[in-house]
Amino acid sequence: MKTVVLLYETCCIYEIVITNYFLQYAGHEIIFALNEIDPKEVELFLVPGGDISSIANEEVYSFIRAVVDNKHLVAGICNGVDELDNAGILNGIESTHSVKEALVVGECVITARANMYVDMAIAIGKKMNLFVDEVDLQETIDFWKMHKAF
Repeated sequence: MKTVVLLYETCCIYEIVITNYFLQYAGHEIIFALNEIDPKEVELFLVPGGDISSIANEEVYSFIRAVVDNKHLVAGICNGVDELDNAGILNGIESTHSVKEALVVGECVITARANMYVDMAIAIGKKMNLFVDEVDLQETIDFWKMHKAF
Protein backbone atom coordinates (compact mmCIF):
# COMPACT_ATOMS: atom_id res chain seq x y z
CA MET A 1 0.00 0.00 0.00
CA LYS A 2 1.09 3.54 -0.71
CA THR A 3 0.55 6.98 0.74
CA VAL A 4 0.02 9.67 -1.86
CA VAL A 5 0.65 13.27 -0.85
CA LEU A 6 -0.68 15.72 -3.41
CA LEU A 7 2.08 18.30 -3.70
CA TYR A 8 1.47 21.31 -5.91
CA GLU A 9 3.28 24.63 -6.42
CA THR A 10 1.25 26.67 -3.93
CA CYS A 11 0.67 24.03 -1.25
CA CYS A 12 1.50 24.69 2.39
CA ILE A 13 4.24 22.14 3.02
CA TYR A 14 4.35 22.75 6.78
CA GLU A 15 0.84 21.32 7.13
CA ILE A 16 2.01 17.84 6.14
CA VAL A 17 5.61 17.66 7.40
CA ILE A 18 4.80 15.91 10.69
CA THR A 19 2.48 13.42 9.01
CA ASN A 20 5.22 12.73 6.47
CA TYR A 21 7.72 12.18 9.31
CA PHE A 22 5.42 9.72 11.12
CA LEU A 23 4.78 7.74 7.93
CA GLN A 24 8.45 7.58 6.95
CA TYR A 25 9.50 6.59 10.46
CA ALA A 26 6.96 3.74 10.33
CA GLY A 27 8.35 2.61 6.95
CA HIS A 28 5.43 3.56 4.71
CA GLU A 29 5.98 4.24 1.02
CA ILE A 30 5.17 7.87 0.21
CA ILE A 31 4.55 9.20 -3.30
CA PHE A 32 4.11 12.87 -4.10
CA ALA A 33 2.16 12.68 -7.37
CA LEU A 34 -0.80 10.92 -8.98
CA ASN A 35 0.89 9.72 -12.16
CA GLU A 36 0.39 6.02 -12.81
CA ILE A 37 -0.91 5.29 -9.29
CA ASP A 38 -3.80 2.88 -8.93
CA PRO A 39 -6.21 4.25 -6.27
CA LYS A 40 -6.71 0.65 -5.06
CA GLU A 41 -3.06 0.68 -3.91
CA VAL A 42 -3.47 3.86 -1.85
CA GLU A 43 -3.83 3.53 1.93
CA LEU A 44 -3.79 7.32 2.49
CA PHE A 45 -4.36 10.24 0.15
CA LEU A 46 -3.29 13.52 1.79
CA VAL A 47 -4.22 16.95 0.44
CA PRO A 48 -2.48 19.95 2.03
CA GLY A 49 -3.91 23.44 1.90
CA GLY A 50 -2.80 26.34 -0.22
CA ASP A 51 -4.14 27.87 -3.41
CA ILE A 52 -5.93 24.79 -4.76
CA SER A 53 -6.83 26.33 -8.14
CA SER A 54 -4.08 24.32 -9.89
CA ILE A 55 -5.47 21.00 -8.57
CA ALA A 56 -9.17 21.80 -8.94
CA ASN A 57 -9.93 19.31 -11.70
CA GLU A 58 -11.81 16.11 -12.36
CA GLU A 59 -8.65 13.95 -12.45
CA VAL A 60 -7.95 14.82 -8.80
CA TYR A 61 -11.63 14.60 -7.79
CA SER A 62 -12.09 11.15 -9.33
CA PHE A 63 -8.90 9.92 -7.65
CA ILE A 64 -10.17 11.14 -4.26
CA ARG A 65 -13.54 9.43 -4.82
CA ALA A 66 -11.83 6.19 -5.87
CA VAL A 67 -9.72 6.07 -2.70
CA VAL A 68 -12.81 6.58 -0.54
CA ASP A 69 -14.80 4.05 -2.60
CA ASN A 70 -12.05 1.53 -1.75
CA LYS A 71 -12.59 2.33 1.97
CA HIS A 72 -9.12 3.79 2.32
CA LEU A 73 -8.19 6.99 4.12
CA VAL A 74 -8.35 10.51 2.66
CA ALA A 75 -7.20 13.52 4.68
CA GLY A 76 -7.40 17.20 3.89
CA ILE A 77 -6.19 20.20 5.82
CA CYS A 78 -7.00 23.90 5.35
CA ASN A 79 -7.99 24.43 1.70
CA GLY A 80 -7.29 20.76 1.07
CA VAL A 81 -10.68 20.20 2.73
CA ASP A 82 -12.20 22.32 -0.05
CA GLU A 83 -10.70 19.91 -2.57
CA LEU A 84 -12.35 16.98 -0.76
CA ASP A 85 -15.63 18.89 -0.73
CA ASN A 86 -15.30 19.67 -4.46
CA ALA A 87 -14.81 15.94 -5.08
CA GLY A 88 -18.16 15.32 -3.35
CA ILE A 89 -16.89 13.02 -0.60
CA LEU A 90 -17.98 15.26 2.29
CA ASN A 91 -21.67 14.98 1.39
CA GLY A 92 -23.53 13.38 4.28
CA ILE A 93 -20.57 13.11 6.66
CA GLU A 94 -19.22 15.36 9.38
CA SER A 95 -16.22 17.46 8.43
CA THR A 96 -14.69 20.80 9.29
CA HIS A 97 -17.09 22.20 6.69
CA SER A 98 -20.18 20.94 8.52
CA VAL A 99 -19.29 21.26 12.21
CA LYS A 100 -17.39 23.79 14.28
CA GLU A 101 -14.68 21.31 15.26
CA ALA A 102 -11.12 22.04 14.13
CA LEU A 103 -10.42 18.34 13.49
CA VAL A 104 -12.95 15.73 12.40
CA VAL A 105 -11.99 12.07 12.15
CA GLY A 106 -14.40 9.86 10.26
CA GLU A 107 -14.29 6.30 9.03
CA CYS A 108 -12.40 7.10 5.80
CA VAL A 109 -12.06 10.90 5.89
CA ILE A 110 -10.08 13.22 8.16
CA THR A 111 -10.49 16.98 7.85
CA ALA A 112 -8.56 19.64 9.71
CA ARG A 113 -8.22 23.40 9.93
CA ALA A 114 -4.77 24.81 9.11
CA ASN A 115 -3.59 25.18 12.70
CA MET A 116 -4.36 21.52 13.45
CA TYR A 117 -1.46 19.99 11.53
CA VAL A 118 -0.01 18.29 14.64
CA ASP A 119 -3.40 16.92 15.69
CA MET A 120 -4.10 15.75 12.15
CA ALA A 121 -0.76 13.93 12.00
CA ILE A 122 -1.53 12.19 15.29
CA ALA A 123 -5.06 11.30 14.13
CA ILE A 124 -3.67 9.82 10.90
CA GLY A 125 -1.06 7.93 12.90
CA LYS A 126 -3.73 6.48 15.18
CA LYS A 127 -5.99 5.57 12.26
CA MET A 128 -3.12 3.86 10.43
CA ASN A 129 -1.71 2.15 13.55
CA LEU A 130 1.65 3.93 13.22
CA PHE A 131 2.26 3.97 16.97
CA VAL A 132 3.77 0.89 18.61
CA ASP A 133 1.59 1.15 21.70
CA GLU A 134 -0.08 3.66 24.04
CA VAL A 135 3.30 4.66 25.50
CA ASP A 136 4.59 5.50 22.01
CA LEU A 137 1.43 7.50 21.30
CA GLN A 138 1.71 9.43 24.56
CA GLU A 139 5.40 10.17 23.99
CA THR A 140 4.51 11.47 20.54
CA ILE A 141 1.79 13.71 21.95
CA ASP A 142 4.09 14.93 24.72
CA PHE A 143 6.83 15.81 22.25
CA TRP A 144 4.81 17.30 19.37
CA LYS A 145 1.95 18.92 21.28
CA MET A 146 3.34 19.58 24.75
CA HIS A 147 6.92 20.31 23.60
CA LYS A 148 8.42 18.07 26.29
CA ALA A 149 12.04 17.21 25.64
CA PHE A 150 13.21 13.65 26.29
